[in-house]
Amino acid sequence: VQLQASGGGLVQAGGSLRLSCAASGSIFSINVMGWYRQAPGKQRDLVAVISGGGMTNYADSVKGRFTISRDNAKNTVYLQMNSLKPEDTGVYYCNADITNWMGGSNYWGQGTQVTVSS
Repeated sequence: VQLQASGGGLVQAGGSLRLSCAASGSIFSINVMGWYRQAPGKQRDLVAVISGGGMTNYADSVKGRFTISRDNAKNTVYLQMNSLKPEDTGVYYCNADITNWMGGSNYWGQGTQVTVSS
């Protein structure tokens, strides 16, 4: 199983970016999918998660600005980021709970850099 993230980049404050993360490989089902970010010198923190049924949860710092969604047919999770702030800068990692023939495991993507300039 692999998670491939894309969509990061450099954007000015107030701008928008859309991240995508596609899961591939041997997959029976995907439960929770989410996005985490890690700023330089800081721990990796939750940004947003979405359940298989579409229930969402967001970090307080991104509520009202970010939207997480998923396409179950494509095994893909998205993060629409609007009104970006310099403090949103960091490496964004996707995460997913995936069940396959080996059972259930948690997987991480490789990370995509988001840089917001002031």
